[in-house]
Amino acid sequence: MSAVAPWRRPARDHFPGVPAWGAPGAVVRTDAFAACALPLVTREWAWGGADGSGIRVCVLDSGVDGTHPQIGTLEQSMTVMASADGELAIGEVDPVDLAGHGTACASIIRTIAPGAALATMRVLTDGRYGSGGALLAGLEWAIDEGYDVINMSLSTTKSHFGPALHELADRAYFRRCILVSSAHNMPVRSFPWLFPSVVSVASHDERDPMTYYYNPAPPVEFYARGLRVTTAWPGGGTAVNTGNSFATPHIAAICALILSKHPDLTPFQLKSVLYQAASNVTRPDGGAGASE
Repeated sequence: MSAVAPWRRPARDHFPGVPAWGAPGAVVRTDAFAACALPLVTREWAWGGADGSGIRVCVLDSGVDGTHPQIGTLEQSMTVMASADGELAIGEVDPVDLAGHGTACASIIRTIAPGAALATMRVLTDGRYGSGGALLAGLEWAIDEGYDVINMSLSTTKSHFGPALHELADRAYFRRCILVSSAHNMPVRSFPWLFPSVVSVASHDERDPMTYYYNPAPPVEFYARGLRVTTAWPGGGTAVNTGNSFATPHIAAICALILSKHPDLTPFQLKSVLYQAASNVTRPDGGAGASE
């Protein structure tokens, strides 16, 4: 094991073929670190037998196709819209997705946590772009609506939105609302995934949807499946997608499973459970992982 702790090392190089901040599974498995394994926290303890029931998940994205057979019933379908005077307002819309991005993310959550109640808040237009004001308004609505988990497969590079996003992230943290946020697909600074109060996610290249890794070398905290992921697509079809956007709902869904079984966990406790149950920290039988 290296004498230098992973969180003290220089920034790691980015890997060709894997979105920025991600890493190939082979590299992650061999990056040894001292795992602080707590007793009794196994995957079976964390989410064994859970399906997400009782947990409400909101997808902040481009909307969700509520007619897709892989999506099922949506609790709410909302959007951020401009009123006549130019002010942003929240309104109900038909469950459609002209871009596909939100539908893809929602289908991953539905597959892993089928019992969770799913809602959509549209803050993007074509699946790639949206205003910072819409992002803030949509996130504030989802927090105030009391969603347990908010999937944010998006970020903004505009630093002047940082303080407001930071304030909302803190509000969510103290209201026990879990923000699961995607790292940018390029090696640039963006928000809110860089905030420590959120659960930040990048990609690995393995196929098992329940395999995820803890990253001991910030900024990103967890790696989940994000390359060549088959997802739902508007109109009843499927698509194969790659990016940190599609790693994020894997972790959001696992959060829903954990909270379904342990609804009283605070955000920092949930992060600890995610860490303990990561594939490079704890084996399915509860033994220590990379630290051995």
